[in-house]
Amino acid sequence: MKYLTKEWYDTCQQTGLHFGLRVHKGAGALDEALFQRLYKRKEKEHVKQEREIYDTDPRFMLESDGQVMTRADKAFSGEEITAEDQMVYHMPPEERAHIEKLIAEYDVRPAFDVKQCKDKYKEAIEWNYQYHAEKLPADILNQIADIRVFALGYCTSEVMQQLKKKSAENTQEMERIGQEYREVMVNQNIADDVRNQVQFHDCQVKELLPSENLVIRFDNRGGFTEMNKLTLIAPEILKQEGEVVGSHWLYQELYRIDNGYELHVLLDGEPMPELIVRCTDIVAEILE
Repeated sequence: MKYLTKEWYDTCQQTGLHFGLRVHKGAGALDEALFQRLYKRKEKEHVKQEREIYDTDPRFMLESDGQVMTRADKAFSGEEITAEDQMVYHMPPEERAHIEKLIAEYDVRPAFDVKQCKDKYKEAIEWNYQYHAEKLPADILNQIADIRVFALGYCTSEVMQQLKKKSAENTQEMERIGQEYREVMVNQNIADDVRNQVQFHDCQVKELLPSENLVIRFDNRGGFTEMNKLTLIAPEILKQEGEVVGSHWLYQELYRIDNGYELHVLLDGEPMPELIVRCTDIVAEILE
């Protein structure tokens, strides 16, 4: 990758460092009693929210069947709504069957397990401690008296100001690189039909089959394309780093070269896999 690199991706993840945080005057000192009090408060809120979700009867999802739906532009225009502007939603049989299965499971569900909920919350918070300790800028991390209190969502006003400043700087850098990338891509002289074939964001790579051609097969259920097979003709693999198979496709850069294309791909993972391939042509298909 030349622009949408791992470093650029890390910068993207650091544009909201202050999100979800509140200033607390006690966050400037290590105070076990304060941590325990805040932890209990947050734990109680979490258990309440999870219980409400657990006790939500899925029958409400059947209410949409048979509802009259109005075109959004007409609904907000203030104009008279005619029959042509409306339609009746009829739920597909498979969707109804799925909801009825959820209802059957709901009706025989055991009592809400408070202890299990608290245990999972504890695990999540402990993971959060570690994440912030690894990801926060070192100069800001050193000013946090208790990373546990920070992970619960509290910090000093000084730390908040620095997090906002750093987030703004990262946003500016992310947008600068993104603009450079877009300008370079526009000048690649690649036909739209070719460029549009290589749109596998959030699709999972299921197979990577190198031979005369390089075939990549996808699970596209999490993506935004119907295509699930990509063939790179007469490939030359310049770089294959990390576990490509099993990872999710994030971003690509597609360059025009003398005898075809050079495709750069960044995938999700730890560490993040990367694939760079030269080829003479690109073919995307829907594989049944």
